[in-house]
Amino acid sequence: MNRTRLYVGNLPFRISENDLREIFEPYGQVNEINLIVDKMTGQSRGFAFVTMDSSQAAQAAINNLNGTNVSGRQIVVNEAKPREERPHRHRENSGRSRRG
Repeated sequence: MNRTRLYVGNLPFRISENDLREIFEPYGQVNEINLIVDKMTGQSRGFAFVTMDSSQAAQAAINNLNGTNVSGRQIVVNEAKPREERPHRHRENSGRSRRG
């Protein structure tokens, strides 16, 4: 089986991982849910990643859930893009040189 990771966007801020599981399970086995939260406040940032057990289950979820209304918000469901390596940012010394 080929697990497929989905991006789920425009979620209501009060949604829980259990809510997402209930929404996605009718389309197949849910392996993992990663609800993205703000590190400072702990509040949902309005998007999540859901990993389905097979590509068929993932496609069924996309076909049936993308554009549907969840608690007054039209959600976006599509296949997640692989995360790109982000280059480490080189920190400048606020433009000042220590050389004399």
